[in-house]
Amino acid sequence: MKKLFLLCVTGILFASTVAAQAKEDALQKNKEFTGAKATLKEYHAIYQIDENNPDIFKKAIRNIINALNDPRLAGKVKIELIAYAGGTAINLKANNYGDQLKELIEKGVIVAQCHNSLVEQKISPDQIYDFVAIVPSGNGELILRQAEGWAIVKP
Repeated sequence: MKKLFLLCVTGILFASTVAAQAKEDALQKNKEFTGAKATLKEYHAIYQIDENNPDIFKKAIRNIINALNDPRLAGKVKIELIAYAGGTAINLKANNYGDQLKELIEKGVIVAQCHNSLVEQKISPDQIYDFVAIVPSGNGELILRQAEGWAIVKP
């Protein structure tokens, strides 16, 4: 009976040691992870802004800059920023995002505005920055880009 007890205790201790080592190995492996590898020739992402929220505007701009600065994506990423619905406000001259949007465009980002949103909100095209592209519909742009394999990012 003692032998059986000792055998059980030994087995439990061995199993605990193996489990503890497996946990430590998993933690170490996770610590060594450096992120996904950029194995494709080109990557595409479309950032959608559909609400009038300055925090979201800042976040979207910051997210796009971070993607452009990611060394794995350097020279491999094409980005579009599409504004529609409430997000139209980012493209209004009165809201003073012009310099930041120009900076994105200078880095190769396409900045686009939904025409339907302009019509629905009774906004004249001359109220938005003249360097912003106008597409027929924001949703259509997202649908087409997704079908082309673009990642859709909603900050």
